[in-house]
Amino acid sequence: MRAEQVCEELTAQKDAWRHGFTRRRVLAGAGAVGVAALGSQLATTRVAFAAPETVTRTLVVVFLRGGLDGLSVIVPAGDRNYLNARPNIGVQTSQLLKGDNTFGLHPALAPLEPFWKAGTMAAVHAVHNPDASRSHFQAQDCLERGSASQVVRTGWLDRTLGAMGPGTTFRAIAEGGSMPRSLVGTEPKLVLDGVEGFRLSGPDYLHDKTLNALRTLYTGFEHPVVQQAKVTLAALDQARKLANTPYRPVAPYPPGGFGDQLRDVARLIKAGVGLRVAAVEIGGWDMHTNLGNVDGGDMRNNLTALAQGMGAFATDLGDKLSDVTLVTMSEFGRRVAQNGNAGTDHGHGSLMMMLGGGLVGGQVHGKWPGLAPSALDNGDLAGANDVRDVLGELLTRRFNVGDVKKIFPEHDFKTIGAFR
Repeated sequence: MRAEQVCEELTAQKDAWRHGFTRRRVLAGAGAVGVAALGSQLATTRVAFAAPETVTRTLVVVFLRGGLDGLSVIVPAGDRNYLNARPNIGVQTSQLLKGDNTFGLHPALAPLEPFWKAGTMAAVHAVHNPDASRSHFQAQDCLERGSASQVVRTGWLDRTLGAMGPGTTFRAIAEGGSMPRSLVGTEPKLVLDGVEGFRLSGPDYLHDKTLNALRTLYTGFEHPVVQQAKVTLAALDQARKLANTPYRPVAPYPPGGFGDQLRDVARLIKAGVGLRVAAVEIGGWDMHTNLGNVDGGDMRNNLTALAQGMGAFATDLGDKLSDVTLVTMSEFGRRVAQNGNAGTDHGHGSLMMMLGGGLVGGQVHGKWPGLAPSALDNGDLAGANDVRDVLGELLTRRFNVGDVKKIFPEHDFKTIGAFR
C-alpha cells in the first residue's frame, strides 16, 4: 500500500509540475473550526523554547523527487563518452554556461550563474548512498531516514533538529501538504502550505471567539495534548500576524508551488521567527521520456522553474543568504546512455547543488569517476561521493553539529571540501 501511495504521489507531482502547481490549504473547510481545525498540526507540533534572536542559520532542503539526471544539469563538458551516449539529449559544450575546468552548467541555470560566479553556489557530482537501490520507494526512504536499517525510524532532519537544540515554534517547517520522511520523529515541526494557509478556517468574525474558546478548552487539566494545543494556538496567532503584514519580495518568484514555497521560506527567515530547518519538495524528475535538450523538453522546463525559484530566493534574502544553506537532493541518478524514448532510466550516481553562505563556491566538489565504459556502474554513473559525507560536512561546518554519528549512525564521516 505504501508503494502504491508513493507512486500515486509521484505521478500527481509530475502532473502538477507540467501544468503549474496550485496551493493546497492545510486547514481547510468552512466548517473545520475548533479542535478539528487543529488536528493536522497537533500531531506534529510540540513545545519548544528559545528566543528567535538566538537563531542565525537556516537549512533549506529541496528534495527533487523522481531521480534527477544530474548529467543533464552539471555536464561533463566536451566528454565524448557523454556525447556519444546521448546523441539526442546531450548538451553540447558550446551551449553550456561556464562551470569549472571539468563541468559546465545547463543554460536553463542562467538565473543561478551570478551566484556560481560569486562563490555562493557549488555542487557535488556522482553522489550516492551505497544502501539505496534503483527503486524510488526504497531509495527515497533510505536517503530520508539517513540509514538503511529499519531500526532507525526517525528522519535525518529530525535527528538534526535534536542535535541543534531547542528553538521556537517555527524552528522547523515542511512546506506542502504532508510531512516528509526526513522530518518524521519527536522533534517540534510544523506542516505549512504557506503562512496564509496556516489558520483556522471559518468566518473572520468568529476567529477571535474560536481561539478564546480553544484556549479555555485546553486549560485546567494535565495532558500531553494541552501543551501541543497551546503551541499550535501560539503558532496560529503568529502566522496570522505575518499573513496580515504584506510581503514584498525583492525579486519576483516564478508562478507555481515551488516559487510559492521558497517565497514563504524567505518570508519566515526575514521575519526572524527562528526558522532552523525547512523542507521543500518537487516531483517531476522521473524522465523516462521527453527529457529533451536545450531547445525544449521536460528537463529544460523543470530546470528553468527550479533555477528561477532558487535565484529569486537568493536575491530576495540579500545579505541574509550568508546565514542560509539550501541543498538539493534526489533519490538516485540516471543511466548514462539515453533510452529509446529520448529519456533516461533509473541509475546510480546523482547530483547535489548547494546555494548560500560558507561554500567553497564556483566549482564541482568530490571525486569524479568519469564516463569511460570501464568506470561505469553497470551502465550508470558510479557513486563516488556518499551523500552522508556532503550532509555531514554541511552540518559540522555550518550548524555546529559535533557528532555526525548521531545523525548518520551507520556511516564513518569523511569531508568533501565543499564547505569552509
